[in-house]
Amino acid sequence: MKRYCLALDLKNDPKLIAEYEKWHQPGNGWPEIRENITSSGITDMQIYRTGNRLTMIMETTDDFSFQHQAELAAINPKVQDWEVLMSEYQQPLPWAKEGEKWLLMDQIFQL
Repeated sequence: MKRYCLALDLKNDPKLIAEYEKWHQPGNGWPEIRENITSSGITDMQIYRTGNRLTMIMETTDDFSFQHQAELAAINPKVQDWEVLMSEYQQPLPWAKEGEKWLLMDQIFQL
């Protein structure tokens, strides 16, 4: 098992933040998105929010790769539709490069 933490910001608008959270409540996400997530080797995913900052924690199989995940997403029209929809709520971190969304966080402490 591998664990990754990623970060992304939401647009700092209470209405948009509430809508984003609604999309992520049980039963509101699209089944094709969940299928794409699990088929790429992600075994658990959690998203936390404070203010407009999001943190995603992913647990994956040992052979998971972000490249393979991106390849699966690129050929799935529903995933592309979901990404367009989510982009209405998301904004890149200030230090993100052009086109980057979720950024991998560095682990700096472990108990």
